[in-house]
Amino acid sequence: MDRNASPTRNGTDGKVRGSGNGLALFVIASCQLMVVLDITIVNIALPHIQTGLGFSTESLSWVVNAYTLTFGGLLLLGGRTGDILGRKRVFICGVLLFGLASLLGGLAQNAGQLMGARALQGVGGAIASPTALALITTTFREGPARNRAFGVFAAVSAGGGAVGLLAGGILVEWLDWRWVLFVNVPIAALIALAAVKVLRESERHAGHFDAAGALLGTAGMVALVYGFIRAAQDGWRDPLTLGSFAAAVVLLTLFVVDERRSPQPITPLHMFADRNRAGTYGIMLMLACAIFGMFFFLTLFVQNVLGFSPLRAGLAFLPISAIIAVGAGCASQLLPRYGPKPFMVAGALCTAAGLAWLTRTDVHSTYLGSILGPMLIFGLGMGLQFVSLTLMALSNVPDRESGAASGLLNTMQQVGGSLGLSILVTVFGTASRNEAHTQVPAFLATATPEQRASFRRTGMLPDPWGDQVLTSGVSAAFFVAAAFTLVGAAIALFAIQVRPSDLERLQGSHTPTAV
Repeated sequence: MDRNASPTRNGTDGKVRGSGNGLALFVIASCQLMVVLDITIVNIALPHIQTGLGFSTESLSWVVNAYTLTFGGLLLLGGRTGDILGRKRVFICGVLLFGLASLLGGLAQNAGQLMGARALQGVGGAIASPTALALITTTFREGPARNRAFGVFAAVSAGGGAVGLLAGGILVEWLDWRWVLFVNVPIAALIALAAVKVLRESERHAGHFDAAGALLGTAGMVALVYGFIRAAQDGWRDPLTLGSFAAAVVLLTLFVVDERRSPQPITPLHMFADRNRAGTYGIMLMLACAIFGMFFFLTLFVQNVLGFSPLRAGLAFLPISAIIAVGAGCASQLLPRYGPKPFMVAGALCTAAGLAWLTRTDVHSTYLGSILGPMLIFGLGMGLQFVSLTLMALSNVPDRESGAASGLLNTMQQVGGSLGLSILVTVFGTASRNEAHTQVPAFLATATPEQRASFRRTGMLPDPWGDQVLTSGVSAAFFVAAAFTLVGAAIALFAIQVRPSDLERLQGSHTPTAV
């Protein structure tokens, strides 16, 4: 019988009842908050990291991508590891590794050390995050209880980014940029300690680790992302740019071949056989392409153009957390009645509308007049989508594969974020260079000898010319991000089909089936 639908209490299936459920959900959600928050808590410190360690604007995206690429590339291996070795012990190991990597990142003295620590953080997150989501399926029965748990998990996943910006602003303003990494150390220790006491170990399943698939997939994505970022800096004809794209094609082709031949692949291709699940993964990929870019470029805009301090910038993003929670709450309550499709479509259209509005930002924009409104619309769309996507991705998945299914969903989010950010950085770089052709002559026509000397030394235009260049690039990036979300809306509209059995499952009245 399907273990997920079993009514057994306190049995070997790991489904516990009572107050233990609440404590377990708190620990699981806390881990996911730490992992997701870390993507954007660093964003708010990017201008300070750039100054302190000498990054360019384009290479600065590697502070984000070094984390998200290893995170996304190894998520499936992390999910499979939990299925085979036991989710509780793997969860604890991932959390502790994440804390250790955060400590090393806070102590970094140069760009290479920081990116290495960020990559190691990604490994820890890839181990902990999919097992956290899979633990929900073994703790809560299908139906309203699991819907609520997924609602909490999705709200944390979607809102953690905005919370990270606020926390990052406080830490950078009051302490130092290094504390956006140091703060994870005590949090990880507390989560690991609590997990020992409140989580129950899952049943271990036979299998093996497809390390070759994980390495090929991760290396291929790194090469692809590097190609886009290299193109932003040195152009599309640069030999390293072309070589990176060629390496990405070869590695990703070998990855697909390995997955097709492996008896237990790291990417279970049969997961894509279900139309709804495949569509869900595609929507998540498109949404993530937009989300990471929105936070990255809007953080730079409010600090560099609007002149916000790190703390004020963090506070500026706080409303998005509230509206994400509202959207996620509404979706989790109404899903059993209407199914996930309406929320997927409406959410994607909301995110597209918010990003389209942000394309109108310029050097004369204000926070209240140009930023707050589109952020709220974008956040509402995120909240509506994340709950729906999470439920659909894990719907009707046998317990033995819930780790792989959750890992694949998270992989789409992280890989989509890295790939989307690299594409948007390329768009930003191209648009910025085009605008610079106009702004540099205007600057030189009025610049003082001191300003000319500074420009020759640093290559950076002072304000207001520099703001014009940055704003032009940011606006172009938002335009492409809006296009990503429209593709997601089209997938939701034409690919997703909600069946009566899906609604029964969401309402908790589905009859268990053999697996």
